[in-house]
This record gives sequence, structure tokens and C-alpha cells, in this order.
Amino acid sequence: MGRYKIIYDWDSCIGAAACASIDPEKFKMDDGGKADLLKGTETEPGLWILEVDSLGEALEAAKSCPVNAIKIKDLKENKDLV
Repeated sequence: MGRYKIIYDWDSCIGAAACASIDPEKFKMDDGGKADLLKGTETEPGLWILEVDSLGEALEAAKSCPVNAIKIKDLKENKDLV
């Protein structure tokens, strides 16, 4: 289990591409104009989860999303960062 959980709501994505430009290691724009959470697992339709030990640029990517489609939770502290 990683220290952080990235929670991405694909259905809420409007394709602004800020996340993919800030953190291309975790987000990539798909052919339909929405972002994909790379290496994420779809836990229910449209909801993707990725647990990581290090956030890298994911925190800034989440903060840049204009529709708040990306949430980040610190699992050790049990609190939401975004």
C-alpha cells in the first residue's frame, strides 16, 4: 500500500489538460480529449485510483484541475490534501 491515494473522477474531466502538462508521469490525454490516470485501477465506472509512495507533481496537477476531478489523500495521516 502506498502512502498517498490519487482518486480521479474521469466522468468529471472536461479535458483542460492541466494535469497532463504538469504531471505527464501520472496523467495523459486520451484520444477522446480527457485525461487518463496512468497505472490507475478503475474501481467503479469512471472512478480511477492509484496508490503511490511519492506524489511527484501529482499534488500540483490536482490543484490545477478546474473542476476538481482529482483528489489526493494522505493515507498515513488519514487526511485529504486536495
